[in-house]
Amino acid sequence: MKGILRHMKNILLPSLVVAGVSLLPLYGKTPASSNKDAAFLRLAAQADMTTAHLGQLAEDRAIRDEIKNLAKTLVADHTSDYHQLTALSMQTGDAIPTAIDKANNREIESIERYKGKMFDREFVLNQTAEHEKLFKAFHYEADHGTNPDIKAYASKALPAIERHLHDVENLRKLLAAKS
Repeated sequence: MKGILRHMKNILLPSLVVAGVSLLPLYGKTPASSNKDAAFLRLAAQADMTTAHLGQLAEDRAIRDEIKNLAKTLVADHTSDYHQLTALSMQTGDAIPTAIDKANNREIESIERYKGKMFDREFVLNQTAEHEKLFKAFHYEADHGTNPDIKAYASKALPAIERHLHDVENLRKLLAAKS
C-alpha cells in the first residue's frame, strides 16, 4: 500500500502542478475577445505607432509652430496609448503588432517626400483622415464591442481622439485660409 501511495504521489503531484501552472495565465484575464475586438486592438496599435512616427517627423520638418505643437501632442498621446494597449493586450491575450505594417509604412513614405509648406499640408490632411477613421472605430468599439475591458479602453481614449480630430481640422482650415 505504501508503494502504491508513493507511486500515486509521484504521478499525481506533478500532474496537479502542471495543471495549476497551465491555468495561471487565465487568472486575471478578461473574457475572450471577439474577432472584431481583436481587429480593433490591431488597428489602434498600428494607428498609434504610425501617428507617433509621423508626429516625430512633423516635429522636425513642419514649418508652422502650430503643427509642431500638435505633432508633439500626438507623439506623447499616441505613445502613451500604445503602452496602454500593450498592457490591455496582455490582459486579454490578444496580440497586437509591435512594428508598423507595410500599408502604414507606405503612408509614412508618401508624406516623407514632402518639405516645407507641402509637408505641413500633407501631414495635416493625413492626420485629419486618420483621426476621422480612428474616431469612427473607437466610437463603434465603445458602443458595440463584446469585451468589457476593450470597450472601456475605447471609451476612455475617445475624448483624446476627438480632441486630436478637432485640432487637425482647425489646422486644415487655417492652412486652407492661408493658401
